Amino acid sequence: MIRLKTKTAIFEILKKPVMKTFNYFKTITFLFVSILAFNVQAQDFPDLDKSPLDIASFPSNYKVSDKLVKVIYSRPQLKGREVSKLAPKGLVWRTGANEATEVVLYKNMTIGKTLVKAGSYALFTIPGESEWTVILNTDTNIWGAYTYDQSKDVVRLKVPVQESKKFLEAFSMVFEETPTGADLNIGWGNTLIAVPFTK
Repeated sequence: MIRLKTKTAIFEILKKPVMKTFNYFKTITFLFVSILAFNVQAQDFPDLDKSPLDIASFPSNYKVSDKLVKVIYSRPQLKGREVSKLAPKGLVWRTGANEATEVVLYKNMTIGKTLVKAGSYALFTIPGESEWTVILNTDTNIWGAYTYDQSKDVVRLKVPVQESKKFLEAFSMVFEETPTGADLNIGWGNTLIAVPFTK
């Protein structure tokens, strides 16, 4: 009986350092996991872009998933400025903000009088007083129009400038169905142009 008590006492004495070590390990583990969790939560995410990305597609009904064409573009706002200051007349413009605007054709389509194969293209424009030149270019992976290369144009089309009845603060694009396909209406301020896409 004395020997059993002695063994129990020895076990209790030995257990204390082991428990201390175990508790120390638990504390270190908790701190390590907390630091990792803090680092994950502390990641910097950008604020909403001042010229948010948007998409115009045709058919525009969201229930129709089989699209013919899609335009991906950023939407700058005027904020008291003139369209002519942000899209200067006579200069190639990215037709939006940030990256060059991208047109995705899911089937061959005719733009103006030019048959264009299905694929992705950059959309540029050259604003003018009474008409704008609309350009489709094969170089899509570019920022703005800084490296625009005219030799890669597949379409150059002049379209008349119209006056929008509604003032558009944000640069906007929308497709409008026509008997032969759709017009891509591009508007900003009181300026409006329509680019014909034929099926």
